[in-house]
Amino acid sequence: MLTRLAISNIVLIDRLELDFRAGLSVLTGETGAGKSILLDALSLALGARSDTGLIRHGFDTASVVAEFDIGANNYAPLAEFEIEHDGTLILRRTISADGKSRAWINDVPVSVKTLKQIGDELVEIHGQFENHTLLDPATHIASLDEFGGYNELRANVAAAYSELHAAEKRLRELREFLEKSAAEKEFLEYNVRELETLKPMPGEEEELSARRAIMMDAEKNAAILKDARDSMNVGGRAMDEMIFAAAHVLERIKTDPNPYQSQIDKLYEAGGAISEITDVLAPVAVDTINLESTEERLFALRAAARKHRVTVDELANKLIQMQEQLAIIDDSDANLKKAELDTKNKKSEFNKFADELHSARVAAAANLKKEILAELPDLKLGGADFDVAIEACAPNAMGTDAVTFMIKTNPGTPFAPLHKIASGGELARLMLALRVVLMHGNTAKTFVFDEVDTGISGATAAAVGLRLARLAQRAQALVVTHSAQVAGFGDTHFKIQKSSDGATTTTDVCEIKDDARVSEIARIISGEKITDESIATAKTLIKN
Repeated sequence: MLTRLAISNIVLIDRLELDFRAGLSVLTGETGAGKSILLDALSLALGARSDTGLIRHGFDTASVVAEFDIGANNYAPLAEFEIEHDGTLILRRTISADGKSRAWINDVPVSVKTLKQIGDELVEIHGQFENHTLLDPATHIASLDEFGGYNELRANVAAAYSELHAAEKRLRELREFLEKSAAEKEFLEYNVRELETLKPMPGEEEELSARRAIMMDAEKNAAILKDARDSMNVGGRAMDEMIFAAAHVLERIKTDPNPYQSQIDKLYEAGGAISEITDVLAPVAVDTINLESTEERLFALRAAARKHRVTVDELANKLIQMQEQLAIIDDSDANLKKAELDTKNKKSEFNKFADELHSARVAAAANLKKEILAELPDLKLGGADFDVAIEACAPNAMGTDAVTFMIKTNPGTPFAPLHKIASGGELARLMLALRVVLMHGNTAKTFVFDEVDTGISGATAAAVGLRLARLAQRAQALVVTHSAQVAGFGDTHFKIQKSSDGATTTTDVCEIKDDARVSEIARIISGEKITDESIATAKTLIKN
């Protein structure tokens, strides 16, 4: 519901702030006073295309702020842009003389497109140049369903379609998989046999790497020991043997005691130590066969991992995955038949609910037509005819129906979709009739009607006013009117007037009550010269 509209520097409006309430608000004023300016300003705040011609002469910028009470409603774009609200939405729009335009929702900068998305949710304007929601055929099926009130049927169809869509997706994916896998069965079988023979185990690579490192170190150490022993040989003779030989030669000295006995003892001692070292440095035998087998196993595992583009530890799971794929291929007929049967059952269930929904829509369409046609004569649309076309379409979450509201405005002419009929007051009255009939329950939306009283007066104008009042019982309604009968139904009455001081011209709007309201309605009846008769008539027309 629109609660406040603030306008600055729009055409003839300098600064203006209006507070709106629930129910029906009427806006009246003399021709040329600027009633259309208010609608242009509101449209601007709702995301309409900007026009620098709207900027008041002598100023560089103009702005409009529209405040709404939306209760607990939370529209999709609000969540998308993380716009928080406590039940109040403030839409703000500025335009500059250089053509730039900026928009905000609750002080969060947004694109004009986003502003329009939200604006379309909040307000529906019915006028000669407006694109009404009901003129979009895409909205007709939801409008008919809301009128019919068969929410449970719609929920059943949506749920059945969701299950059917999922079943068809599974069947399609299975067929694609089987078609692809059948050609790869031989390849899968070969790789499964290869991995089954290899028997990879998680953690095996780390264990084999550690074992290989130990054996490789042992081989290197054996080579070092051999080099050390070889360096203790001179001319093919062991060093300890040469030392012992030298000691034996010295023992042959004939002098007693032998003067070299101390050196001889040291030589024997050194030879014994070298002999002991040589024994310790003897190379340990290396298990080269085990090393080779370990390396072969490790390299085979790593080669398989590279082939299947996984880690060695993931090879076991890869084997299980390929075994499962083979099992699916081997059981393809059974799996395919099962998926086909499931899809068939889901389609049958969807068709059952869709047929029930179709029947409900046909019945609702007949009732809607009856109620709409009952409204038209009083609105000076007695020559018009209304119908609901229900045609088959591809299955979707809303069933198998395409719904279009059809109209013909004159006898003898063919029916045409609603968006192709004449515009102006005739269209506005038709939209009013549709909205009154289609509106069920209360809504936070605001409906604005302009030119709804074009070309009518008397009883027809009273009928329009009555229907606006009925609509306003369920949703806020605003009407720009030239009709005293329509104005009399307002819960709130705003007067639009233009004034000039010779240098500047401004448009102002104020709420009028009591005698001021009687005088304004009397002016509409009799013109500038208000008579006692017009005053008396005005009083009889005021319903609220």
